Amino acid sequence: MIDKKHKVVVVGAGLMGTGIAHAFASSGFTTYLVDSNTETLKKAEENIHAILDGGVKLGKLAVEAAETAKANLRTDAVLAHAAQGAHLLVETVSENLAVKKAVLAEAVPVLATGAVIATNTSALSVTEIAASVQSPERVIGMHFFNPVHKMKLVELVLGIATDEATVATSRAWCDAIGKTSILVNESPGLTTSRMSAMLGNEAMWMLQEGTASAEDIDTALRMGFNHPMGPLELGDMTGWDTRLSVLRYLHSTLGEKFRPCPLIIKMVAAGRYGRKTGHGVYKYDEKGQRVANSGLKANNL
Repeated sequence: MIDKKHKVVVVGAGLMGTGIAHAFASSGFTTYLVDSNTETLKKAEENIHAILDGGVKLGKLAVEAAETAKANLRTDAVLAHAAQGAHLLVETVSENLAVKKAVLAEAVPVLATGAVIATNTSALSVTEIAASVQSPERVIGMHFFNPVHKMKLVELVLGIATDEATVATSRAWCDAIGKTSILVNESPGLTTSRMSAMLGNEAMWMLQEGTASAEDIDTALRMGFNHPMGPLELGDMTGWDTRLSVLRYLHSTLGEKFRPCPLIIKMVAAGRYGRKTGHGVYKYDEKGQRVANSGLKANNL
C-alpha cells in the first residue's frame, strides 16, 4: 500500500505530464507539476481543472472530490524545490536522452530515501537513463497512455539494474491510481509503442498510395477492430513529429519494417504535426476540434 501522505513530482507539463499529474492529484496525492515554462504550467493547470470540472458535469465526480484534487495539485518552475522529499518522480520531458539525464541529475539528490525514479519514455533506453544516477536499481520505465485519465494501462519497463523492490513499489503506485500495470523487459518500442508505430506508419503508406481516404482508414480500424481511435487520428493527437522520432529510432534498431513513410517526413517538414499545430492529417479549429471532411486524400498530398 502507498501512503496517501507520499508526495509525487511530475516533470514536464506537456500533454502526458498534464495527464499524469491529474491522475495522482485526483487519487489523493500531493502532486507537483514542474516545467521551466510558466505559460505551459498555467495551461496545464487549466486543462487539469477542466477535466475535473467536466467529470463533475457528467456526474462522474463529486464536487468535493474535484476541489480536493485541485488542492492536491501544485505547480512549480523550480525542479529542485518541487522534488524535495518526493517519494515518486515521474519525468515526462522530451524524448532526448541528454534532457532526461539533466532532469535526474537535478532531482534525484533531493528525493526521499528510496524514492522510485520513473521515466515515461516510450522509446529511449531505461538502462541508459538509469546509468546517470547513483542508484540505478531505483529507476524504472513508467509508460502511461494518452489520454491518461481514460487509459487504464501502464507499462512498467525494467532496466538491467531495476530491482524487485522498485518493481513492487511501482506496481503499488499504479494500483493506487487505478491503473493496470504490465511488466516489459526493455526493448525498442516496448510492446504498445512498437505496435502503434507500425500501425500508424502502415496507415500513412496506405494514405500515400491512395488505398483509401484518411477518414475511411480511421473508420476501418474503429469499426472493424473496435479501436477507440483510428491510427491517423491517434497520430494527430500524439504528434507526427514525435511519431517520426520514434519510427526513426525503431528503424535504426529493428530494421527496414519500421522505415518511416515519406508522407510523415513531408508533413513534419511542413510543420503539420497534428492537433498541437492545428493541422496534421486533419485540420483543427482554435478549440482543438477536428474540422469536418478535412482529412488528406491521395489527390491532395
